[in-house]
Amino acid sequence: MTDDQKLNLPALDPKSVETKFGSTYPAPFHENVKAREKKVLGDALGLTQFGVNLIRMAPGVMSSQRHWHTHEDEFVYMLEGELILISDEGEQVIGPGMVAGFPAATGNGHHLVNRGQGTAAFLVVGSRDERDDADYPDIDMIVRRKDGARVFLHKDGTPY
Repeated sequence: MTDDQKLNLPALDPKSVETKFGSTYPAPFHENVKAREKKVLGDALGLTQFGVNLIRMAPGVMSSQRHWHTHEDEFVYMLEGELILISDEGEQVIGPGMVAGFPAATGNGHHLVNRGQGTAAFLVVGSRDERDDADYPDIDMIVRRKDGARVFLHKDGTPY
């Protein structure tokens, strides 16, 4: 595609989608994620039943805090670079063309970390289940629904 070619929905060039940085994690848990770049492609395409995000991470950045979802499946497809997948099974390197999947409610905390020298990119696809909560096994944080919004809480239920 040339730079002067304009696409119309249902197609789009991911470069045309706003880049969001970081996360909504409370301090200090946002620090290692604040340079993560995210393009919310599913929303840009009007998708409502599942989300699709394009994530780019420079060296030293992680995708999220290690977590698992109660009602949402997650699927990762590596596009470029190498990342360390950290889950309950330990650590392993994943690169372009490799995939990973995280079924809901397994309790298998996971995240990706860029310990390499170059930028890495991947697609993450997840369901949009309104009942979903998340648990973070390595830190004092959970996500629960309160009054229709997802909120970060300490594991004892007190708010951040």
